[in-house]
Amino acid sequence: MQARNTGRGDGDRDEHDEFDAFYAESVGRLTGQLYAMTGDLAEAQDVVQEAFARAWEHRSELDLDGAPEAWVRTVAWRLAVSRWRKVRTALAFARRQGPPAVAPPPEPHHVLLVQALRQIPEAHRRAVVLHHLCDLSVEQVAAEAGCAVGTVKAHLSRGRAALARLLADTELDPGRSHLSEERHG
Repeated sequence: MQARNTGRGDGDRDEHDEFDAFYAESVGRLTGQLYAMTGDLAEAQDVVQEAFARAWEHRSELDLDGAPEAWVRTVAWRLAVSRWRKVRTALAFARRQGPPAVAPPPEPHHVLLVQALRQIPEAHRRAVVLHHLCDLSVEQVAAEAGCAVGTVKAHLSRGRAALARLLADTELDPGRSHLSEERHG
């Protein structure tokens, strides 16, 4: 696209229309060419779109009567190569780090607690987790949740009551060991 009048008016509209026509005419062809070069359609689509975005930024310097497709194709290819290098570098880093440490399985009481938390309303669950697991004060929970302190207190009370019902007769029930001793004693 040759440099045009940069003032507002028909020159800008013509420049936009001309670029739109260039895009519509060549995007499919360029995507096909980059797909053939990269072997990955999604990657080809991504780099061609990014190359067109860059072409749009440089449209006043881009000569549409010359070889604008070559410019876009070259930029798209360089983007693809750059992405490959980043992936290769990341993989090399991951290989140097070795395999991840083996994570132990979750404790049974943790599984029970998570299952119970999933069964209570989201607002109650959030309040309980923020207050008891994140050690936030009621005021801090209210600020983070964007609600009144009284609302947090209600959520905590209802959440704890629901959890007590859900965890009754499990290993997380504080009264369970006492009741078990009485039954067996």
